[in-house]
Amino acid sequence: MQTTYDAIIVGARCAGSPTAMLLARKGHRVLVVDRATFPSDTVSSHVVHPLGTAALARWGLLDRLAATGCPPIHTYAFDFGPFTLSGSPGTSAAPVAYCVRRTVLDKLLVDAAAEAGAEVREGFTVDELVIEDGRVVGIKGRAKDGVTITERAKVVVGADGRHSLVADAVRPEQYHEKRPLLAGYYTYWSGLPMAGRFETYIRPRRGFAAAPTNDGLTLTVGGWPYAEFEANKKDVEGNFLKMFDLAPEFAQRIRSATRVAPFAGVPVPNFFRKPYGAGWALVGDAGYNKDPITAQGITDAFRDAELCASALDQAFTGSRSFDEAMSLYQRTRDEHARPMYEFTCQLATLEPPPPQMQQLFGAIHGNQKAMDGFVQVNAGTVSPAEFFSPPNIGAIMAAAC
Repeated sequence: MQTTYDAIIVGARCAGSPTAMLLARKGHRVLVVDRATFPSDTVSSHVVHPLGTAALARWGLLDRLAATGCPPIHTYAFDFGPFTLSGSPGTSAAPVAYCVRRTVLDKLLVDAAAEAGAEVREGFTVDELVIEDGRVVGIKGRAKDGVTITERAKVVVGADGRHSLVADAVRPEQYHEKRPLLAGYYTYWSGLPMAGRFETYIRPRRGFAAAPTNDGLTLTVGGWPYAEFEANKKDVEGNFLKMFDLAPEFAQRIRSATRVAPFAGVPVPNFFRKPYGAGWALVGDAGYNKDPITAQGITDAFRDAELCASALDQAFTGSRSFDEAMSLYQRTRDEHARPMYEFTCQLATLEPPPPQMQQLFGAIHGNQKAMDGFVQVNAGTVSPAEFFSPPNIGAIMAAAC
């Protein structure tokens, strides 16, 4: 059988569709498949941080997102109880974030992939990878009508999430692993205006946040340490609502709102996977996953889609060998992701900050430049390694004296 495609991408959400779109725009033959049909929902952290909106702007899709009516977010606020650190999450080029329903975002991305020339098959279930002489050469699956189909490609890309079928088949090396740290859930409310703010409340062994999303609704997301998962899952609603009482002003605001959806959420493991091998690649949560407390998943998926598509383009055009291009993809991904990964995993413990960090927070409070920097760390705009470097911490502490 002849190879029909340059790339088959398994999974058409926020990692798969951008990868397909970018490859198709470069003239490559791309098939993207997903067992879902769109629009459809999925468990998600929702937030597209400013670097994610910058990616949408580069792709010519930001105006489409804005046209959905999803409110832009210009301020992030972190309420620690005694004080609040608030500031701008973005840059002058990409100043705002969005908290987007996946029914909206994923449909927009799927359509963009199709417009770019990728073949999109919705309602397609992949049953197995086709492997010959140790190399992935295609997929075997079922279309909507139940007919079994085999398709072949130079590379099969797993963009199918942390439970990736592609990863299960090729068994990549997994590293920097950490167990689930947080049990997080979310729901939606009407009648809870946010005025362009993404608010986060940090309390002992509890944390929750609220952000405006589509259709005039507000997302609330929160949770507790994973050690309490089994005990608290028997009454997610009761335990979730009790968190609001730890922030009385917010609790008063939400009493006048109406919850309009059930709770959704699941604890997740934290890991990196080697994202390539003989005839295969991984992108998005399939290749790198962490706790959603910093809501980096969508923005990371966009970044990795650009990196992966660029590497595959180099391999397809012969400007680099597959192994050389994909090795660079892995190194670049890991260099970008590792500091935020460690920062996120530390936050997800919901342990109180040590005294030295509490002292730093006190110095940041009231210093708008420093508050912007802290907010931008949480948004992923600034690396934690940069913000928490000794020279920057020294400057913040000196300004507070």
